[in-house]
Amino acid sequence: MSFYKLGVNGDWVYALECQNIITPTPIQTLSIPPILKGKDLIGEAQTGTGKTYAFLLPMFQKIDPSIDHIQGLIIVPTRELALQITEVATILSKYNDINILAAYGGQDIKAQLHKLNGNVHLVIGTPGRILDHLRRETINFDNLKIFVVDEADQMFHIGFKKEVDEIIKNLPSKRQTLCFSATISSSVSKFANKYLNNPISVTAPKKQIILDNLAQFVLETSNRQKYNDFLRIIKETHPTKSIVFCRSRRGSEALFEEMKLSGFKVERLHGGLTQGKREIVMNGFRNNQFDFLIATDVASRGIDVENISHVFNYNLPDDIENYVHRVGRCARKGNTGVTYTILTLKDEKRLEEIEKFIKMKIKRISFSSDREKNNAASINTKKIISKANDSNKKNSTKPINNGANKKKTNYSKYKKSKNSK
Repeated sequence: MSFYKLGVNGDWVYALECQNIITPTPIQTLSIPPILKGKDLIGEAQTGTGKTYAFLLPMFQKIDPSIDHIQGLIIVPTRELALQITEVATILSKYNDINILAAYGGQDIKAQLHKLNGNVHLVIGTPGRILDHLRRETINFDNLKIFVVDEADQMFHIGFKKEVDEIIKNLPSKRQTLCFSATISSSVSKFANKYLNNPISVTAPKKQIILDNLAQFVLETSNRQKYNDFLRIIKETHPTKSIVFCRSRRGSEALFEEMKLSGFKVERLHGGLTQGKREIVMNGFRNNQFDFLIATDVASRGIDVENISHVFNYNLPDDIENYVHRVGRCARKGNTGVTYTILTLKDEKRLEEIEKFIKMKIKRISFSSDREKNNAASINTKKIISKANDSNKKNSTKPINNGANKKKTNYSKYKKSKNSK
């Protein structure tokens, strides 16, 4: 199947070819034709499946740049996602005269107001800032053609339902509405039933989205040994660029301070930071200014950075489906990746639920037996991880890269840290 056969016109096919995008993904194949026909649509697709182009391509094809009105609106739950979609849309806009406004909190509202005085065709933003403009009467959606809610499950999980309802009150009733979500929760279903008109429902295949080229391990430990065992895994696997996920803002700050004291080049990303700080952190991560990014689940779906070698789950997520979004940050675009979940006894049941959800048992490793034999003096982590890798290879035809061939970092400077909180 080609983009031409889906109904995408030559200008946009050329724009895709310039980015070496030739073959549509399943979610694009399923979504683009009905959207181009004007149908409302609810699409279920995980992060990394190409769903951004699934709605952007037909939107761009439907927008008329000669009409000086806002014709498209995309709302997303986080500022990072708004920036990510804006980046993709800006690439496409180079091949036409479609003007884009990114509207999200933390950005200079005067700059946004100035741009709104000009000719804007597409607005991409977060609910809070869109509502801010509506209340100021600085934005007008009277001529809107297409409305998109992306990452709807996360949107409602965070608590933006009232804001979304308020935005919709300011949209024309005659419009095309698209809803994309990683999972179709009850909140998403209620939203679709209320606001979508006889929608087409499409679901992208899930099985091979995140598990291809991805080696997954569970490191069993105790609360007392958790941080020290985490350091040993890092020391032996030599990750080149990693994300470390924590369950809470407070937990991410605590781990950030501990890793700084241990001598790591590390930053953190969570909802408590200003937008300016968040952008500085993400730019630094993309430009390899530090090696480890500690993040919360709110940020996980907005992280789109290439060449992430490792993902560490320092805490398991409250929502088991967020495990998919976390580990999906590595092993993208054909690259290999490795994930380690640092497991204590209290999270055992949650891990079992995750394994049931992803339909596989994750290989477990532990330092406890070596610790007992050697009185915690010398632990052969290389041997433990090597055995685990061999076990993974038996169950996979894909190559696994645990960073062993990368340039090793001198970890002798790291201080002995405090016990994990």
